Amino acid sequence: MIRYAVIDTNVLVSALLSPKNDSATVQVVQKIINGNIIQIYSHEIAREYKIVLNRKKFKFSQNNIDFLLNSIFFFGIFFGPISCNLSLPDIKDLPFYLTALQNQDKDSFLVTGNLKHFPSEPFIVIPRHFINIFNEN
Repeated sequence: MIRYAVIDTNVLVSALLSPKNDSATVQVVQKIINGNIIQIYSHEIAREYKIVLNRKKFKFSQNNIDFLLNSIFFFGIFFGPISCNLSLPDIKDLPFYLTALQNQDKDSFLVTGNLKHFPSEPFIVIPRHFINIFNEN
């Protein structure tokens, strides 16, 4: 089954840093690459991915970054910007939340490692919970 999801940048970073091939974050990224997860993203999300994944402190290879981003953009669905007056603990998380809200008709999820940065909503889940939901069907 295909699932729709907005993936927080911290999930991608954790997956690329993980030495374990079976970690939840790695499984999420593998499902993106295989086209089983349709990534929903906006211009702001794409820009954050590019900036964060290219930070020198992570030392990710450019080939790995390009492969992951190309997979996201090839299989993903782009949504234009929307605005609102919401406030979150980290304002940089707002595009992720708004994009997920905009796509609730697709039964989409927001997958993050930082639940405390978002309101408590049933569609906002950690990577392990998302993989469990994915595997249930």
